[in-house]
Amino acid sequence: MSTMRAIVMEATGGPEVLTLAEVERPVRVNAEFLVRVVAAGVNPIDAKTRSGKGAASAIARYPVILGNDFSGVVVESPYESHPLQPGDEVYGMTTVPRGSGSYAEFLAVPSTSIAAKPRALSHAEAAGVPVAALTAWGAVVDVARAHAGQRVLIHAGAGGVGHFAVQFASYFGAHVIATGSARNGEWLRDLGASEFVDYNRLRFEDEVADVDVVIDLVGNVVDDTGRRSLAVIKRGGILVNVPSGSWPTLMADAAEAGVRATTYRVPPDGATLAVVSRLLESGDVRVFVDQVFDLEAAVDAHRSLETGHTRGKIVLRVAGD
Repeated sequence: MSTMRAIVMEATGGPEVLTLAEVERPVRVNAEFLVRVVAAGVNPIDAKTRSGKGAASAIARYPVILGNDFSGVVVESPYESHPLQPGDEVYGMTTVPRGSGSYAEFLAVPSTSIAAKPRALSHAEAAGVPVAALTAWGAVVDVARAHAGQRVLIHAGAGGVGHFAVQFASYFGAHVIATGSARNGEWLRDLGASEFVDYNRLRFEDEVADVDVVIDLVGNVVDDTGRRSLAVIKRGGILVNVPSGSWPTLMADAAEAGVRATTYRVPPDGATLAVVSRLLESGDVRVFVDQVFDLEAAVDAHRSLETGHTRGKIVLRVAGD
């Protein structure tokens, strides 16, 4: 079999540019795996790239296949003694458009970007983990160094990255304050938030002060959320901004406010994903999948994502388990 089904786009634009096509199946080279994709995560970066922002400037040629998250089954392993062999269930993250994406039946992916799928998770659940969890881990653990006694404000706590950020910060002992809509308040407390601020009813800066860390998953694109966040950070604290392109004046604004700030970009790190796997297996961390769409309904998945009201993750079902 030399071809596969995939969702491709011939140009950037709205969700309607995503179409189902028959394309050439990728060929594994060097230390890559060939994986049969069972499920693929849908992330904000996918929608941004599709619309002409995000990573779109790096698209060398069309058609292009989007999708960074995947869960599936090994078809070909890099070498005979590798711990992961054909038939093993794996999940991980690829980098689009440097490589082909996961909205497809097969994917060639570097061995450093992959880990054994947690047995406790279905493929749909596992596909919702890599990008969101690795991003949250990088922002909360690697950059903010979450620990007991620390006060951490997490904006958009109910989103894909947000619901992992709340859990990681809580797991490492931080006092977590999450913002979100009222329907998510109790759920976020169940995930580990000590305090919840309904952004539709309250101004978070009236409720929160002297935080050590702001995990900014909104930016400055809605109601000056970013700039308002700078005012609640204590001396020596830091703001970690995650959404790409969401706050072009971040560093200047932070310097004016006298606080530290940084952006964060997630690497496809299979070793860190393996650590996250242990937390998922033990039940200390959970993934929530809000909606699952069939591969051919990728347009609907993107439209749902862009409403901005998703709890947890959206996933594409590429094949049967």
